[in-house]
Amino acid sequence: MIKKTLLALTLLPALAYADSHLDTVLQTKELKICTTGDYKPYSYLRPDGQYQGLDVTMAESLAKSLGAKPVWVATTWKTLSNDFTAKHCDIAVGGISVTLKRQQSAWFAASLGSDGKIPLVRCADSQKYQTVEQLNRPQVRVIEPAGGTNEAFVHQYLPQANLTLFHDNVTIFHELLAHRADVMITDASEALYQKTLNPGLCALDPQQPLQYGEKAYMLPRDDISWKLYVDQWLHLSRATGEYQKAEQQWMGSSAL
Repeated sequence: MIKKTLLALTLLPALAYADSHLDTVLQTKELKICTTGDYKPYSYLRPDGQYQGLDVTMAESLAKSLGAKPVWVATTWKTLSNDFTAKHCDIAVGGISVTLKRQQSAWFAASLGSDGKIPLVRCADSQKYQTVEQLNRPQVRVIEPAGGTNEAFVHQYLPQANLTLFHDNVTIFHELLAHRADVMITDASEALYQKTLNPGLCALDPQQPLQYGEKAYMLPRDDISWKLYVDQWLHLSRATGEYQKAEQQWMGSSAL
């Protein structure tokens, strides 16, 4: 038993650093980044093919710290976990919520903070959709992008609501303003940001969300050295104010 324990302890350092994404990025000078590009203010693919947003800025900073070039890998909320594994991305960013289901196939870097689910509605209807009881009714038309945690919330907590899945998470907010839907359940940060872009929409009770949540960068599972590096880079980014500066740039007064 003692010999087996000693052997395991001897192998731990090798296992921790074997085939690390850290070594690969340093060698190839490329950082492969999965993102959906449809989630302002975190990640948005512009018509000219360039990505922008808070997480885009920070991912570029991570690449710079490694002397690497950011290589963007497009994905969707429905295929994020599968694409992340299949395309061997080094990191996934773009307002990703931490869930136990995602944790089963990936790791997460240190939490970026809490960000729970709230209703985004037309301001004129704010009093009609304050609670789960008010939302969980057949006459309430809920609209969500397919495959993400917003859809999962509706299936779990609002099974009686009339759910429509929408293909475009960029223009989905126009459906509310056009009275083709009544409610979008989304993260408080997105709701606060979108209400500044879409006058007439209100984010309900962002400080008291219907469901607790956190955001974090997604990392490949079982790569200890890579996670330690990303966590340390993020810690230093916050300690120096770099993260806060980027957050203010992209979220401004809507930052939680």
